[in-house]
Amino acid sequence: MKRRILSRVPCKCMMMTFVLVLAGCGDSGIAELKSWMAQVRRETRAVVPRLPAPKQFTPFTYDAKGTIDPYNPAKLMNAFAKAQTRSTNPIAPDPARPREALEAYPLDALKMVGTLEKTGLSYALLQADKTIYHVKVGNYIGQNLGMVTGITEASVELKEVVQDASGDWVERKAKLELQETKK
Repeated sequence: MKRRILSRVPCKCMMMTFVLVLAGCGDSGIAELKSWMAQVRRETRAVVPRLPAPKQFTPFTYDAKGTIDPYNPAKLMNAFAKAQTRSTNPIAPDPARPREALEAYPLDALKMVGTLEKTGLSYALLQADKTIYHVKVGNYIGQNLGMVTGITEASVELKEVVQDASGDWVERKAKLELQETKK
């Protein structure tokens, strides 16, 4: 107990010495600093360059009366249909074909979870957004006009129709494989 009291006494003495040293640093340095700052403020002039005169603005009035709306969906569909009729490529897609539900999903969002055989016809079970769909040969899936060409127990084979860099329609093969669940 005596030892603890004795060890605190030198610590208190050091604190008192430190406080006295700081108190001894009078205002002489601060007064000198304040006078220097006042002198610098008096001698320094702010130089602000003149801004250039603003350019004259002439407003444009858009008169849309009698013109065709460039964002009209009907106009865009007509242009797309004309482009399709001009195409001589035999594998070009049919723009009038009704879309199927799985064409809204990219292939990497689809997951093959199984197969099913009913009356001699094979179906693949595909999952998209926690919903199971069944597809058969001839159905379309994916966003690249992928048509199912074959179904095995382990995979679904597709033929996609995409445009290459020159704008021509080309076919490419793709495959969705059965996803095994980890237990």
